[in-house]
Amino acid sequence: MPHHSNFEKCALASGLLAAEQLDAAWAALREAGDQAGSAKSIERKLADRLVEAGVLNPWQAKQLLDGRTKFTLGPYRIIDSLGQGGMGHVYKAKDPLLDRVVAIKVLPRDRSTPEAIANFTREIQALASFNHPKLVRALDAGHDGNVYYLVLEYVPGSDLRKLVRREGPLDMGRGASIISQVAEGLQHAHEHGMVHRDVKPGNVLVTTEGEAKLSDLGLAGRMTRGTDDDPRWGKIVGTADYLSPDHIADPWNPTPAWDIYSLGCTMYYAVTGKVPFPGGTTAEKAGAHRDLHAHPLDPRRLNHALSDTFVDLLADMMAKEPAERIASAAEVVRRLAPWASRAPWNQRAAGVPQGILEEDRRGGGPPLLGPAPPAPLRVVPAAAPSIPMPPPPPPGPPASLPPLVVPPPVVRPPVPLAAAPYALPAEPRLRDTLPDLPESPDALNADGQASGDSMSLIVVTGRPVAAPLILLLVLLPIALAAAALVIAWLWDLGF
Repeated sequence: MPHHSNFEKCALASGLLAAEQLDAAWAALREAGDQAGSAKSIERKLADRLVEAGVLNPWQAKQLLDGRTKFTLGPYRIIDSLGQGGMGHVYKAKDPLLDRVVAIKVLPRDRSTPEAIANFTREIQALASFNHPKLVRALDAGHDGNVYYLVLEYVPGSDLRKLVRREGPLDMGRGASIISQVAEGLQHAHEHGMVHRDVKPGNVLVTTEGEAKLSDLGLAGRMTRGTDDDPRWGKIVGTADYLSPDHIADPWNPTPAWDIYSLGCTMYYAVTGKVPFPGGTTAEKAGAHRDLHAHPLDPRRLNHALSDTFVDLLADMMAKEPAERIASAAEVVRRLAPWASRAPWNQRAAGVPQGILEEDRRGGGPPLLGPAPPAPLRVVPAAAPSIPMPPPPPPGPPASLPPLVVPPPVVRPPVPLAAAPYALPAEPRLRDTLPDLPESPDALNADGQASGDSMSLIVVTGRPVAAPLILLLVLLPIALAAAALVIAWLWDLGF
């Protein structure tokens, strides 16, 4: 059948669909009797049918409805959109020559200024100089007309920010494993004289098997100023929620300590679901990071399962003074090892049975992980002395019990409703007034403290009843009875 709509023409011109696939979608619409409506609404219904059939994904359908027909960059075929980065858009694509899925970072045409192209080229060169399994690898680069692109290793899964938003704060094992892997990649970059400058959850990619990789070196820079004339040298670049105090105070002297602090803030987010200093403007956030007297909310308030030793390590990574901070990413890996080995994927890889793991919150460190305890065995000591037991008493009739005496109920005179205008006092109860922690980071104060930070116990009672009213309720029936007796006596006397 002829295909006259703009959506159908774009679908055929793009090469995403064949005429037979469009005919099948039309047949499904006719069978459902769903052909009524305007031309635009019918096109949307046709696109929805193709998405339901698995022929298109939602992103492809939207592009075709918008009239786009080009789904290639150089030799690569664009499959889907992965998200928007700080320096461009990232797409999922297929390499037809090597038959593999890749990620392509594209510099938008409206932002392809000479400075942006130079920064993009600098990122390509930085990635090309690294070869580490915990850093996303660069595979290719080029331009299609005036569109510049960088081909990267595709990491299936999601970034750490989306993972925490979807599943909530991570336990110590999973959080330590992910951060430890990122620290391995950072150590490699630091050994090659580079500082990432933008370590954050959104730049940590995590697979379903627990493998983590650090991505987006668009803001990475050398520790010493070179001949490439980096325009961002001496500037504060990065994300305000994860900036180190020394980066803010002295941006002309980049050191690995910048990344260690940012990595600590990233781990804080991973195990709490909150940034260290939520709320406020960008300048206020940066000021809180730089202020030596400002401290994040204790992470144990947000995740009660965190141990003291784990929080101490987190504090060492986020120390405001660089001299007090953990000195290297390799040291971070070493200190996280006891927890990282307890992540579910690391236990499966090592063949360790998973048992109940307990954290000694008062001890000097996490206990070593051992195999799951076997089934309990009944052990009988060989030399156990025999203790003679007294013989049981001879059988006899059961001892008789005294009869149960139930006291008669106490009958109280009814109280007229009009005589009791106030409610009776309620039983006292205790109420814990510790407020629930806010779900949104913006609901916290700029210093990271929740409103109503203290815990208190309040005795709640009912409304007190006045003493005269109680006296009246007791004496009124007596007075009425006495008056009745007096009237009866006077009646007998003939009055």
